[in-house]
Parts: sequence; structure tokens; C-alpha cells
Amino acid sequence: MSFTTPGHDRVLELGNILNALVEQGHIDQAMAEQCLAKRPLAGAGKQALHPLEVIAEQQLDDLRRPGKKLDLETLAQWLADWASQPYMRIDPLKIDVAAVTPLMSYAFAQRHKILAVAQDHSSVTIVSSQPFVCSWENDLAHVLRRDIRRMVANPADIRRFTTEFYRLAQSVSGASGQEYSNVNTGNFEQLLRLGASDQEPDANDAHIVNIVDWLFQYAFQQRASDIHIEPRREQGKVRFRIDGVLHTVYQFPPQVTLAVISRLKTLGRMNVAEKRKPQDGRIKTSTPEGQEIELRLSTLPTAFGEKMVMRIFDPDVLLKSFDQLGFSADDLARWQTMTRQPNGIILVTGPTGSGKTTTLYTTLKQLATEEVNLCTIEDPIEMIEPAFNQMQVQHNIDLTFASGVRALMRQDPDIIMVGEIRDLETAEMAIQAALTGHLVLSTLHTNDAPGAINRLLELGVPYYLLRASLLGVMAQRLVRTLCPHCKEPGEVSVEEWNTLTRPWNATMPKQAYRAVGCIECRETGYHGRAGLYEIMVLNDRTKSLITRETDLGMLRKQAYREGMHSLRLSGAQKVAAGLTTVAEVLRVTPHHENPQG
Repeated sequence: MSFTTPGHDRVLELGNILNALVEQGHIDQAMAEQCLAKRPLAGAGKQALHPLEVIAEQQLDDLRRPGKKLDLETLAQWLADWASQPYMRIDPLKIDVAAVTPLMSYAFAQRHKILAVAQDHSSVTIVSSQPFVCSWENDLAHVLRRDIRRMVANPADIRRFTTEFYRLAQSVSGASGQEYSNVNTGNFEQLLRLGASDQEPDANDAHIVNIVDWLFQYAFQQRASDIHIEPRREQGKVRFRIDGVLHTVYQFPPQVTLAVISRLKTLGRMNVAEKRKPQDGRIKTSTPEGQEIELRLSTLPTAFGEKMVMRIFDPDVLLKSFDQLGFSADDLARWQTMTRQPNGIILVTGPTGSGKTTTLYTTLKQLATEEVNLCTIEDPIEMIEPAFNQMQVQHNIDLTFASGVRALMRQDPDIIMVGEIRDLETAEMAIQAALTGHLVLSTLHTNDAPGAINRLLELGVPYYLLRASLLGVMAQRLVRTLCPHCKEPGEVSVEEWNTLTRPWNATMPKQAYRAVGCIECRETGYHGRAGLYEIMVLNDRTKSLITRETDLGMLRKQAYREGMHSLRLSGAQKVAAGLTTVAEVLRVTPHHENPQG
């Protein structure tokens, strides 16, 4: 290739690339000529597109991959192969922005359309979408006194992340060493407009506003469910929880970390001056696509300052079907057997982060018709839903779960949701509501469905009240689902399968899949999560086993005879359906020895 001669730059041109694509059989000559004819003309002040972007906009069919298009990502990978350079899809979660942005100036990166993405003691990794332009290499290597390792990346990603990384670095640098005063603003339903500095100049520095905006938008793009901001002695840390796993995304100087937390406290209507006590708050904002999203804020005093965790509540959760949550047809039938009863109490159990709230909101959304009065008492209110009447626990005025249920009983309710049963008083009030003709839903922290009976007995609830009021219990967990882009056929051993399905002797699947890892899933092999469910519907035979000295083993065996499936068997069904792996199911589910005796 003539333009790869060392020392001679050759900027990629549309014609060169189209000719190479024709030679390799990705497109034919007619498609190439059509693409040349349709190329956009560069206007005054208009940024010229990279040739790969011009081709991608035409949405040409890839003749070597029937049914696939030549999109920008595919073309960028092709360019890397053509230039004999490694390819990299930029994953901002894996780039130490604070470390790589000082390696070159923003002007230098912009001029040469390059971006530093990694470094070590001997080399710096640079991505470019012009693999045959080399004039900048020697200068940069001389300044950095390190070797340059080149990779090819998507031109649109390089442009976008160059702007984002340097803007963030500039904001962090500008914010360092400054002090901030804060004012309390907004109301419970305040909508935070990202990028709009609507505070007084001394309330929030523009640099901090930029950092907070970036934090939110970044979290939304990366599908984060939680944002953790953690102060440390040397550097504050920001981590995102994605599909149940935490990823470190950035480190801030201590004073910047505290300023970011102060701004978030202001936006969440929290007391900025109070740093010794835990506080809760809420922010309503919107994604770059304009979708409103709520965030629940929680602070905790630590050795190096306040730690903040923000839980992101996606409004799409309320629009999800039971099928999307991971319910099988049998699960749904058993769940609806309980939720369609006019009165009684239904419990959802599982550890924190197992999807209990999502299940309850999805259920309540379907139950909240015009004909019923549905009231909730929560601590705190997770998501605002117009179809419910929602009340929040406020311990400072003695509005507890128990007193809240007592108040709700005078509101002519049909359905009541109690956020969590934590003590005997709340349990007794919930059961009293169920016995007086209301349908009550609530949550408990137990390992499995039968364990909820023991938990209530331990709290002091009389066994005869449980027999009279309890409709059923559902335990649940969340498993990561396999990435559809990279999962591959795999094998499940007889031992592994028996571990999940003993003693049901379920038939081993003919085909299972294993986690591989790719760009789309950040090399984890998993993308998204689904629920596993253990649903115990209480009938007369099962209720007869609820006594003052309930034998949990016998209760569990009877529940299995009545059709309850264990969490592990629910997981086995998802393994057989190619949705997850045995290792993932074993990671999140409890084990019971010989469940049916």
C-alpha cells in the first residue's frame, strides 16, 4: 500500500476506502459509486465527517455478511485489520481519565484527532482513526519519553470522548482548591436540568456543576443502578454498580469530592451543614434523551467525610411486564393466584438488591385500577407513581410503618403496600389490616419463602394469626443474563445440573451457553439481569404445619409437594433456556440439603 511508507502521512480518503472494500468483497462497484455520489459536501463551519462515517451513513449491506450492515463499529474494526493495527472500542469505565488527559494538551489531541487511553512506565496507548498519519508520533514520544502504542478506534467515539474527558479534567482542575457555599433550593418534585446553572453564583461553582452533570449522564449511558461517591484520604472515588457489580469510574481530589457531595445534597434538599448524621434526599432529572429519572440519595458519615450513594430509579421499571422481569408462565400463575385475592397478606422476601421493590411496583401498577384505592407506606418512597397514594415514613415525627398503617386503615383502602415489616408492631398492624378485608403486600429479609414464617414467629406474631391471614410468600434473587452478542454454546456437567435440580431430576438441557466477554458487555460475558422466583402459595395443608414450634424442614417439603420450585430450580430453567449460567445461579441462590427428604 503506497501510503504506508514510513515518514509519509496519508490521510484516508473516501475513494481509497471504497476501493479497498470493493477489492475485499464487502461492497460492489455500483454501491461504491452510489456512496461517492451521495457524499455530503463540506459546508462553511461544518465539521467534515470521517470517510468511515460517510460510508456508515449510507447503511450499505455487507456482501460478506448477509443480513448485516456496514455500520461505523464494523467499519472501524475493518480499518484496524486493513492497517494491521489493534482495534479498541473505547470503554470509558476502563480508562483512568485523570491519568491520561495530562499526557497531551486538548489542542494537540484535537488537531491530530487522537486520544490517550492508557499508560504504563514504558509506553502510552493512543487511539486514532487515521492509522496512516504518523507525523505526531515522534514529537509525542520525545515529550513523554515513552514508546507510543497505536490502536484504531471509532472516529465518532474519539471525537466524543476527547471532548468529554478534557472537559471533565478541566472542571476537576478548576474545582480543586476552591471553597463552596451552598443554598437550599427546590421542592420534593424539583426537576434538575442538566447543564443549566440555575443557582446563585456563590451557590455552586460552574466546575462542580459540570462534574455533577457528567456524573449523571455518564451513569445513565452506562446503565448504572447506583452511584457511589466515597471520600478517602488521598483521592475520592466514584463507582457505578452495573448489573449488580461495582466499577470504579473516576477519582477526585478530596476537596472536589466534598464539593460534589455538597452540590448533590443541595439538589436533594438535604441539610448541607449537617455532616455528622446520615441523611436521605431525592433528585428528579432527565436523561440526554429527555426521559425523566428519579434518584434517591443517602449520605453516611465516614472517617474521611460524607459518603454518598445514589440509587437510580428507571421509570421503565413500572412499564415492565412480568415476562420481562423473568417470571415463567408457572411463576406468574402462582403469583396471580395470590394477588387476585380480595384480602390477606402477601410477602416478598430476599436480600437488599434482589428486585423486591421492582416486583412490588410492577404488581401494584397492575392492581391499581380506577375501582380500587391503593395506598403505600414506604421508607423512603422509591418511585413516585400517580396511580398510588404514597406516604413516607418520618421517624422525626413518629410516623412509623405501624402508625402509618393505622392511619391508612382510616382512608378506606382496598390494597395496602407496607415497605418492610421490621418489628412486631408493624407485623401485627399489617395482619390486622389483612384480617379486616384488605389485601396487604410487604417485604421481609429472609433467605427463602418458608423462612418468612419463622421470621414472623420470631418477631412474636401468633401462629394462628399467620394461618388466618397469610396468602403466600415469594422469595426472589437477580441473576445476570448472558450477553447476547458473545455467548457461546457450552456444556453443563451432570454434577452441576444435579446441584441445581436435586431432587427433582429435571432433564438436562441439550444445549447450554457459557459467558465469553466482548466489547458490548465490558468483557464480563453478562448484560442485564432477570429474576429467579420461589413462590409458596399457602393452602390448608401447608397452613396446618404452621404451629407454635413450626418445623421449617417439613414446611418446605410440603410446599414443594404443593408445587413450589426452589430458587435453584428456577435458575436451572433459565440455564436450560440459554439465559444464564450454572455459576451465576449458584452465586446468588441459597442451598438446602435434600429439600424433599
